[in-house]
Amino acid sequence: MSKVLESIQNNNPRHLGLILDGNRRWAKEKGLKPFEGHRRGYLRLREIAIASFERNVEYVSAFVFSTENWNRTKEEVNYLMDLLNWVATSEIKKLHKKNIRVVFLGSKKRLSPKILKNIHNAEELTKNNTGGTLALCLNYGGQQELSDAIALIVKNKVKPSDINPQLISQYLYGPELPPIDLIIRTSGEQRLSGFMLWSAAYAELKFVLKQWPAFTVKDLDDALVDYASRQRRFGT
Repeated sequence: MSKVLESIQNNNPRHLGLILDGNRRWAKEKGLKPFEGHRRGYLRLREIAIASFERNVEYVSAFVFSTENWNRTKEEVNYLMDLLNWVATSEIKKLHKKNIRVVFLGSKKRLSPKILKNIHNAEELTKNNTGGTLALCLNYGGQQELSDAIALIVKNKVKPSDINPQLISQYLYGPELPPIDLIIRTSGEQRLSGFMLWSAAYAELKFVLKQWPAFTVKDLDDALVDYASRQRRFGT
């Protein structure tokens, strides 16, 4: 690790958010089948997550499948579900060996019993790991998360006078995760697309022109150096 990175480790984000954009465009540019971009995108995510934890980032949340992604072709949705099953059953062993805890955040609606079983087993396998937490946002939408949180609050008959930001945070998909400090989005798009809207309230934003599979550890380091140079303000 470079001396520059060593000097900023104490000022790294505790929680890093990743919007993995551009997988299909990358594959097209490389003359590959479109879905190959998704597989390469996951392999890149694994590399970047491990590198992030090595740089003292404690949590990495990645937007892997949104509630809107169901609108893609049936063939692509099926491929993505198969890919996620592969991650939860095969790749999880590699992450487990790296002492990485894996959690899945999102709505359980529309997910097959097979996927639900596999992600549960993956979470159970890695739940005691301490080398960093990788949150895979699967069937996730920021507005859906808030809607589900409100529904639970109503179901539990919480008094209106007891509702505050701290209580709402307890009803989110990943209540144990701290607020996001930095969000990186690739492919040149400059929007959140509903990614962790509550947690990202004061997140710093970094937009990168590269497609996600082309995003390297050096690009991560550049983003961390940039983050360390910023003066964060929380309404002051």
